[in-house]
Amino acid sequence: MGNSWTDFSEAEPDFAATVQQRFEQDTHHVLATLRKDGSPRVTGLEVNFRFGELWLGMMPNSRKALDLRRDPRFAIHANPGTGASMEDGDVRVAGRAVEVTDPEVMARFQEEVEAPQPFHLFRVEPTEVVRTGVEDDELVVQSWRPGRGLRTVRRGNDDSPPRPDAA
Repeated sequence: MGNSWTDFSEAEPDFAATVQQRFEQDTHHVLATLRKDGSPRVTGLEVNFRFGELWLGMMPNSRKALDLRRDPRFAIHANPGTGASMEDGDVRVAGRAVEVTDPEVMARFQEEVEAPQPFHLFRVEPTEVVRTGVEDDELVVQSWRPGRGLRTVRRGNDDSPPRPDAA
């Protein structure tokens, strides 16, 4: 098994909670997958945080599910919500979507979220988690990758180059 949401949450609990909260503010988000020819496909999707993992559930044989079966790389962007304030920042997760076919896991998930049957279920293995926001008139980009940890870059609106946090 590769990186899991649990691994990420244990490594960066505060950041993981912030990202999860941002995704849970809205129901519908934007998923990017890769078509057969390598071009991007962008579609709507709901995400679920259950059993310590991030899950993507899809209708049977949907284009996005078939894309992920062929090439598990994806990115999902949290719905920006209404208005332009982005008070809680902008978050996205990229990684691999691993299809789960274990009947017990599928039944447990279906019972928890009342997913219509049949469905495809993918467990997320994050390779990058990013939050972009504005704090004290600075653009703040926080990013996490496995083995690299959390990094923060701040950029003021004086056109100065970005500066990494000392932390």
